[in-house]
Amino acid sequence: MEMKNNELTAGNIGVISSWSLAVLTIITFGLAMIAIPPSGPNCLSNCMDYPYADLLTYFPRDYFWMYAACVQLCVFLFFTVAFHFNAPADKKIFSSIAVIFAIMSALTLMTNYWVQIAVVPVSVMQGQSEGIALLTQYNGHGIFIALEELGFSLMAIAFFFLGQSLNFNSRLEKSLRVVLTLPVILCVLAIIGYSVQYGIDRDYRYEVAAITINWLAAIVTGILSGFYFRRLKTNRDQ
Repeated sequence: MEMKNNELTAGNIGVISSWSLAVLTIITFGLAMIAIPPSGPNCLSNCMDYPYADLLTYFPRDYFWMYAACVQLCVFLFFTVAFHFNAPADKKIFSSIAVIFAIMSALTLMTNYWVQIAVVPVSVMQGQSEGIALLTQYNGHGIFIALEELGFSLMAIAFFFLGQSLNFNSRLEKSLRVVLTLPVILCVLAIIGYSVQYGIDRDYRYEVAAITINWLAAIVTGILSGFYFRRLKTNRDQ
């Protein structure tokens, strides 16, 4: 009885975290779309150049999405752990690896966002702008972009191993596995393509691609997983 209760709890958390992941990713994506950086290759006019002295002009509008992203990353961790507890016994090695990469991704990205929120704006407000150009999100060659590239690459790997923890017992599982496998393939193709075309001077091109790939995957995965976990829960209730 206790084992069944634990399974039902894992199923409930799976359903809730799946729908929450989809909704929060949509919200975060929407906020990020209105914060397109006024610098780099995607900027067409009134662009901000090094040392990005006018960054306060875009505060707080360009920072709202990072708050949402921090919440979304917490839900991503809940979702990954729920996936692990619901994985078949012989596939838990893959879901365990996924949890490890998910934690690495979330810690990398949340630390990156919190430094951006808590350090950059107030430092510029206080006239302490030395070194800020290396930290700010507007620098396509800065620390923020590098950590985003790393964090979302790790997220793609986490998705991949979640996909490997699924069986092929239904069309839903097959579809979910395809969606979870695609991010790592697309990220590898993107970084190779941009590196071949631009070398090490790829600016934030790969970062934008990695974010888009992983967030779209998170939305679709959240929706499909909601149905998947609900089906598991229904079967356990019977």
